[in-house]
Amino acid sequence: MEFLIEYGPTGLFIAAFLAATLLPLGSEAILVALLLNGLDPTGLVLIATAGNVLGSCTNYALGYWGGRPLIQRVIKTTDEELHKAEQRFSRWGQASMLLAWVPVIGDPLTLIAGILRINLAMFLLLVTLGKLGRYWVIAAMAV
Repeated sequence: MEFLIEYGPTGLFIAAFLAATLLPLGSEAILVALLLNGLDPTGLVLIATAGNVLGSCTNYALGYWGGRPLIQRVIKTTDEELHKAEQRFSRWGQASMLLAWVPVIGDPLTLIAGILRINLAMFLLLVTLGKLGRYWVIAAMAV
């Protein structure tokens, strides 16, 4: 129990960071476990949000600097699939970054944002709002 309380926030940050990358991981169970052990909800939500946003920034950077060829190799997608994803992104615009927290579609959205070089400040604002909202809802349901 002491281990969870002492190292749990660090583990939550790492899990939240990795969960925002293309790795198939989640951080919600760790957040809930820490909350159920009496740790501060506000602090945990902020830690999880920070880790998750930084993970999304990693995706953005991969898209920005790696471009289409790297992304196609990494996520094994065709030109046509990537083009369709870009069209969907363009249809909804930057506001789609509010959905960066959604499983399955959120991580590729942040990669596409980098490829399309959307404004970084707007990216950070929208991604942070979406992810903060998600963690806040999870925390509210858990306590």
